[in-house]
Amino acid sequence: MNRRRVLLDTRPLVAVLNRRDQFHSWVTAQWATIEPPLLSCEAVISEACFLLRNVYGGQEAVIGLVDSGVIQIPFRLDQEAGIIGELLRSYQSVPMSLADACLVRMTEQYTDSVLLTFDSDFLVYRKNKNQIIPVMMPQDK
Repeated sequence: MNRRRVLLDTRPLVAVLNRRDQFHSWVTAQWATIEPPLLSCEAVISEACFLLRNVYGGQEAVIGLVDSGVIQIPFRLDQEAGIIGELLRSYQSVPMSLADACLVRMTEQYTDSVLLTFDSDFLVYRKNKNQIIPVMMPQDK
Protein backbone atom coordinates (compact mmCIF):
# COMPACT_ATOMS: atom_id res chain seq x y z
CA MET A 1 0.00 0.00 0.00
CA ASN A 2 1.09 3.51 -0.77
CA ARG A 3 1.49 5.44 2.50
CA ARG A 4 2.05 8.84 0.90
CA ARG A 5 -0.89 11.22 0.92
CA VAL A 6 -2.39 11.23 -2.58
CA LEU A 7 -3.89 14.38 -4.07
CA LEU A 8 -6.42 13.82 -6.85
CA ASP A 9 -6.75 15.79 -10.09
CA THR A 10 -9.81 15.86 -12.34
CA ARG A 11 -8.83 13.59 -15.24
CA PRO A 12 -7.82 10.54 -13.15
CA LEU A 13 -11.11 10.85 -11.26
CA VAL A 14 -13.00 10.93 -14.56
CA ALA A 15 -10.96 8.01 -15.94
CA VAL A 16 -11.56 5.75 -12.94
CA LEU A 17 -15.32 6.25 -13.28
CA ASN A 18 -15.55 6.08 -17.10
CA ARG A 19 -14.70 2.61 -18.43
CA ARG A 20 -14.37 4.03 -21.96
CA ASP A 21 -11.61 6.44 -20.93
CA GLN A 22 -8.26 5.58 -22.55
CA PHE A 23 -6.54 5.64 -19.13
CA HIS A 24 -9.24 3.73 -17.22
CA SER A 25 -7.13 0.57 -16.80
CA TRP A 26 -4.00 2.48 -15.79
CA VAL A 27 -5.74 4.65 -13.21
CA THR A 28 -7.78 1.74 -11.83
CA ALA A 29 -4.52 -0.14 -11.19
CA GLN A 30 -3.03 2.92 -9.46
CA TRP A 31 -6.21 3.49 -7.45
CA ALA A 32 -5.93 -0.07 -6.09
CA THR A 33 -2.54 0.77 -4.51
CA ILE A 34 -3.76 3.93 -2.79
CA GLU A 35 -4.99 3.92 0.77
CA PRO A 36 -8.00 6.25 1.09
CA PRO A 37 -8.76 8.97 1.59
CA LEU A 38 -7.57 10.80 -1.50
CA LEU A 39 -7.51 14.57 -1.03
CA SER A 40 -8.86 17.05 -3.53
CA CYS A 41 -10.67 20.38 -3.84
CA GLU A 42 -14.13 21.47 -4.88
CA ALA A 43 -12.86 22.81 -8.22
CA VAL A 44 -11.75 19.27 -9.16
CA ILE A 45 -15.09 17.81 -8.07
CA SER A 46 -16.91 20.45 -10.15
CA GLU A 47 -14.79 19.75 -13.25
CA ALA A 48 -15.24 15.97 -12.86
CA CYS A 49 -19.01 16.28 -12.52
CA PHE A 50 -19.11 18.45 -15.65
CA LEU A 51 -16.95 16.02 -17.67
CA LEU A 52 -19.04 13.04 -16.51
CA ARG A 53 -22.42 14.69 -17.16
CA ASN A 54 -23.05 12.41 -20.18
CA VAL A 55 -21.80 9.22 -18.49
CA TYR A 56 -24.69 7.37 -16.88
CA GLY A 57 -24.31 7.64 -13.10
CA GLY A 58 -21.03 9.55 -13.45
CA GLN A 59 -21.90 12.63 -11.44
CA GLU A 60 -23.56 10.55 -8.75
CA ALA A 61 -20.45 8.37 -8.53
CA VAL A 62 -18.24 11.43 -7.96
CA ILE A 63 -20.51 12.72 -5.19
CA GLY A 64 -20.70 9.19 -3.76
CA LEU A 65 -16.90 9.04 -3.42
CA VAL A 66 -17.01 12.31 -1.49
CA ASP A 67 -19.99 11.23 0.61
CA SER A 68 -18.31 7.92 1.54
CA GLY A 69 -15.05 9.63 2.51
CA VAL A 70 -12.95 7.99 -0.21
CA ILE A 71 -12.31 11.53 -1.42
CA GLN A 72 -11.94 14.25 1.20
CA ILE A 73 -11.97 17.98 0.51
CA PRO A 74 -9.90 19.74 3.17
CA PHE A 75 -9.05 22.69 0.91
CA ARG A 76 -10.69 26.04 1.72
CA LEU A 77 -10.56 28.51 -1.15
CA ASP A 78 -11.82 31.33 1.06
CA GLN A 79 -8.75 30.91 3.28
CA GLU A 80 -6.29 30.51 0.39
CA ALA A 81 -7.66 33.05 -2.13
CA GLY A 82 -4.66 35.40 -1.92
CA ILE A 83 -2.14 32.63 -2.61
CA ILE A 84 -4.38 31.16 -5.34
CA GLY A 85 -4.53 34.58 -7.01
CA GLU A 86 -0.72 34.78 -6.97
CA LEU A 87 -0.41 31.32 -8.53
CA LEU A 88 -2.92 32.16 -11.27
CA ARG A 89 -0.95 35.33 -12.06
CA SER A 90 2.42 33.56 -12.00
CA TYR A 91 1.29 30.85 -14.40
CA GLN A 92 -1.10 32.81 -16.64
CA SER A 93 1.09 32.00 -19.66
CA VAL A 94 0.55 28.22 -19.16
CA PRO A 95 -2.45 28.96 -18.40
CA MET A 96 -3.35 27.58 -14.97
CA SER A 97 -6.92 26.62 -14.07
CA LEU A 98 -8.44 27.25 -10.67
CA ALA A 99 -8.34 23.52 -9.94
CA ASP A 100 -4.63 23.37 -10.86
CA ALA A 101 -3.87 26.35 -8.60
CA CYS A 102 -5.73 24.73 -5.71
CA LEU A 103 -3.82 21.47 -6.22
CA VAL A 104 -0.45 23.26 -6.35
CA ARG A 105 -1.36 24.95 -3.08
CA MET A 106 -2.39 21.59 -1.59
CA THR A 107 1.04 20.14 -2.51
CA GLU A 108 2.50 22.93 -0.38
CA GLN A 109 0.17 22.17 2.50
CA TYR A 110 0.70 18.39 2.36
CA THR A 111 4.47 18.20 2.03
CA ASP A 112 4.60 14.39 1.81
CA SER A 113 1.97 14.24 -0.93
CA VAL A 114 2.03 12.94 -4.48
CA LEU A 115 -0.40 14.20 -7.12
CA LEU A 116 -2.37 11.72 -9.24
CA THR A 117 -2.75 13.58 -12.52
CA PHE A 118 -2.60 13.27 -16.30
CA ASP A 119 -1.75 16.97 -16.71
CA SER A 120 1.83 17.57 -17.88
CA ASP A 121 1.50 21.20 -16.72
CA PHE A 122 2.29 19.86 -13.24
CA LEU A 123 5.79 19.12 -14.56
CA VAL A 124 6.06 22.91 -15.14
CA TYR A 125 4.32 24.16 -11.99
CA ARG A 126 6.38 24.43 -8.81
CA LYS A 127 5.38 24.25 -5.17
CA ASN A 128 6.91 26.82 -2.84
CA LYS A 129 8.05 28.71 -5.97
CA ASN A 130 10.92 26.33 -6.89
CA GLN A 131 10.21 22.73 -5.81
CA ILE A 132 9.21 19.96 -8.20
CA ILE A 133 5.75 18.54 -7.55
CA PRO A 134 5.82 14.73 -7.14
CA VAL A 135 3.33 13.21 -9.58
CA MET A 136 1.88 9.84 -10.52
CA MET A 137 1.02 9.89 -14.22
CA PRO A 138 1.04 7.46 -17.13
CA GLN A 139 4.40 7.24 -18.92
CA ASP A 140 2.85 7.79 -22.35
CA LYS A 141 1.14 11.05 -21.35
